[in-house]
Amino acid sequence: MTKVNISLNSIDKVKSFVNDISKYPYDFDLVSGRYVIDAKSIMGIFSLDLSSPIELNIHTNDKIEEILKDLKPYIV
Repeated sequence: MTKVNISLNSIDKVKSFVNDISKYPYDFDLVSGRYVIDAKSIMGIFSLDLSSPIELNIHTNDKIEEILKDLKPYIV
């Protein structure tokens, strides 16, 4: 599992983020405080406090370099 901090501070960023990770068959979780939600869920993301960076857990070691390259615009 890989952990990175990301910033999703606009509606457009949330939509493009979900589109980018939805093409992968792996599990992605967002952790904000005591809440853990499926990162592929737009409604779940909007239930979080998006004013500060959020921890993204990527549950795979396959293609991790490719995934991180796709997520570069969101990583803080």
